[in-house]
Amino acid sequence: MKTATRKGPLYLASISLDEASAVPLHRQLYFALREAILDGRLRPGARLPSSRSLAGDLGVSRNTVLAAFEQLLAEGYIEGRVGAGSFVSELLPEHALNARPGHVDATRDAVAPPGPSRRGAYLCEMVTGTSKPRAFAPGLPELAAFPFEDWARLLQRHWRNPPESFLIGSDPAGHGPLRDALARYLGASRAVRCDADQVFIVSGAQQALDLMARVLLDPGDEVWVEDPGYPGLIGALLASGSKLVPLAIDDEGLSVAEGRRLAPKARMACVSPSHQYPLGVTMSLARRLELLDWAREADAFVLEDDYDSEYRYSGRPLAALQGLDTDGRVVYVGTMSKVMFPGLRLGYMVVPKHLVSAFKAVRRLTDTHPSTLAQPALAEFIEDGSLAAHVRRTRALYAERQTMLIDA
Repeated sequence: MKTATRKGPLYLASISLDEASAVPLHRQLYFALREAILDGRLRPGARLPSSRSLAGDLGVSRNTVLAAFEQLLAEGYIEGRVGAGSFVSELLPEHALNARPGHVDATRDAVAPPGPSRRGAYLCEMVTGTSKPRAFAPGLPELAAFPFEDWARLLQRHWRNPPESFLIGSDPAGHGPLRDALARYLGASRAVRCDADQVFIVSGAQQALDLMARVLLDPGDEVWVEDPGYPGLIGALLASGSKLVPLAIDDEGLSVAEGRRLAPKARMACVSPSHQYPLGVTMSLARRLELLDWAREADAFVLEDDYDSEYRYSGRPLAALQGLDTDGRVVYVGTMSKVMFPGLRLGYMVVPKHLVSAFKAVRRLTDTHPSTLAQPALAEFIEDGSLAAHVRRTRALYAERQTMLIDA
């Protein structure tokens, strides 16, 4: 068996000539080159190696290569240019075009290729948003207010001479110092009760929702959801095959009483108690305790999306629902997208202690571990007080804008 042995064009790696075959070597080479032309590995106008060079790469005689080239030339696949060598023809013969992979013969009945599943098609229909920034877009911070010079210095300091651990990869749960910093920050700012090993770094809240669904839900499980609610959560739940139970929102938050009536044995309740998306309602303390009581009775989980908890302009802030949980039933999710900038793609989740190993195992099946690039810088950004200072500045900025809008 002869194969290309020296570094050369990419298509050479797939050329293998079998001396034991009944097919002559020059015919094998002809078929291999023709296939490379038809499937696009050799594009129109591409220069072929010289016959001497290709013969050396393949370990065959030059006459073998010349015979293959002559056949390709005769059929119009390649053309010779005086003093320049051989090139793939810019215009391939019609019979060659018909032989291309994917060519559809107009004389035959066209058969459409298979499409996505019914669930996949439904999820596609849900994605109707746009990535273009627009006025009053929820979750989009004032980008000009972010201290990018300070952030750039942090990135530079950590990556000027990075340790090997940054380059190889991290724990499936994320960079250890960042998890330590987040555990302390969330404890101080949101009364979240956790150790660093319960913190998982994710690529935004959406990945956290997907990971949660993979670990905790089976197809057909009933899940309480807010109505109206966050489309990204709905998509993650539908993708897992869950059965959604939409529940009304009143002035105290999601209606636990309605949930008990419609699906008392649901597997999970998903709520955004700090700032319900999109109505803005804050779940009352009484309703939070009622929800936790139901979860205990039903042996269910609660997904707490702490959306927009950093920005509150009236009334006293309530501690996170997770901090009230004494049974290990609440999975807490947050993100840096609105506080810092969406392109950062860093979020976090806090999982009950008894589920840490399960979340790590499933995380390995998705993206192994989060990107290390920004994690060391974010850890220092939190630890040196820069994040808290940025939140204070933007909170004042947004409060001023809110007042201007109301008074206008």
